[in-house]
Amino acid sequence: MSLLSSHSPHRLLPPDENKHQSVFGTATLSHCRSLSKMRAAAMLYDYRSSPVLPISVPCEACAYFVILASLASDPRRISNSHFLDFFLTVSFLAVPLSNLWNCLSWLEMARKKIREYDSKRLLTEHFKRLSGTELAIRAAQITEATDFTGLVEKETWLSSEKLVVKPDMLFGKRGKSGLVALNLDFAQVVAFVKERLGKEVEMGGCKGPITTFIVEPFVPHSEELYLNIVSERLGCSISFSECGGIEIEDNWDKVKTIFVPTGVSLTSEICAPLVATLPLEIKGVIEAFIKVIFALFSDLDFTFLEMNPFTLVDGKPYPLDMRGELDDTAAFKNFKKWGNIEFPMPFGRVMSPTESFIHGLDEKTSASLKFTVLNPKGRIWTMVAGGGASVIYADTVGDLGYASELGNYAEYSGAPNEEEVLQYARVVIDCATANPDGLKRALVIGGGIANFTDVAATFNGIIRALKEKESKLKAARMHLYVRRGGPNYQKGLANMRTLGEEIGIPIEVYGPEATMTGICKQAIECVGATA
Repeated sequence: MSLLSSHSPHRLLPPDENKHQSVFGTATLSHCRSLSKMRAAAMLYDYRSSPVLPISVPCEACAYFVILASLASDPRRISNSHFLDFFLTVSFLAVPLSNLWNCLSWLEMARKKIREYDSKRLLTEHFKRLSGTELAIRAAQITEATDFTGLVEKETWLSSEKLVVKPDMLFGKRGKSGLVALNLDFAQVVAFVKERLGKEVEMGGCKGPITTFIVEPFVPHSEELYLNIVSERLGCSISFSECGGIEIEDNWDKVKTIFVPTGVSLTSEICAPLVATLPLEIKGVIEAFIKVIFALFSDLDFTFLEMNPFTLVDGKPYPLDMRGELDDTAAFKNFKKWGNIEFPMPFGRVMSPTESFIHGLDEKTSASLKFTVLNPKGRIWTMVAGGGASVIYADTVGDLGYASELGNYAEYSGAPNEEEVLQYARVVIDCATANPDGLKRALVIGGGIANFTDVAATFNGIIRALKEKESKLKAARMHLYVRRGGPNYQKGLANMRTLGEEIGIPIEVYGPEATMTGICKQAIECVGATA
């Protein structure tokens, strides 16, 4: 399994996900699993550095995608020149263009989980617009910042009805874990929340504090139905069952599923298999509800929506428990519809101050700046240009047996300016040099061959940061390994060599004549040396 299965926002799937497990997870190459194949892919990645490629392409799809990754780390910013370069390269490798679509169709949306509160808020706000009828869902959110008095004044139903309270933290099986309280008054809800707010729990092998709760009216019910919609490669799957609730997995044989191809409307004929066995008096109601939910799913760019269970209140469907995921690349056209939407970190994952700082930089620039600490005490650190390259560097370190020493995942791309690179590099270097222990460390400043990024300009920002942190670098016994190609790279590499002479820090500098995987091996040999 990849070290980086959750870092990249771009999900890439091979045609048969069951047959080919991912070595780069959700990040880059989905076919290659062995190191030899990955090295071949990395060599393909640098096809422009050599007129001859004496390698065996592991599979056509790998060739397609690795080249594509080298041309654009962000699929949303691929220019015409990138595609021209891509086609020329595929022709150069004599790979049949007829299979090109198999590669490009792997590009999927970025699926981001949202809280149950937001799922129900979106459902409530847009159900009437799409159906002409209201869906009377009421819910309130409680966090550490919540003023309980003010909340009751805003949501008056909290003081007059029996309530349900549960964590809203992107994990399931809350009922089975004893984290759902039923039939409470508001005072009991407050006591329940205060007893658990900020307390660490373990769910699915992940530990983390509970920071957010959802409170809703308690709805007595006898029926528990199940509805699930999932966006897939060529359309959407809709699943329905009359036996929903916490035992849904034990009754999976009773779940019915249909597939709706992209661009096809959900008609009564298509929907019929889902509701065929329902009693006549509710069949029409459930069918109409499924149609509206599917329309809402498409309209708001959901990628996943699940109601388990939903029930009937006064003859109308009412979701009791709900999960949702949105395609965050559709935010540009949905910012009004989504409102103040939150994309929380996965449960158990809390951003460190340094990660939060880089995330803030990333939010303010058109470039891409990513940074995740994997092991604060690691001895191999990376600062890599390009999304595809950053994954190849990190996975190479892991496959060479040094995953436990990999300190971070870092990626900058999209032509960040010198000041942005300076701030970014300061953070990476501070983390890489923290708590020196007398052992050697390595910082890999790498990348593929840039298409439009001025290598010298970005290196200027890194060089300024290295000069500022000279004493820290020496205290940590840091060795630098630089490898880059692209516009103005000769000047950038020359400046790096001059820097090494000025500050007296061991530095190895290479252009595109060296392989990316090769300098990873050098860094590993450095930290593995006892002296």
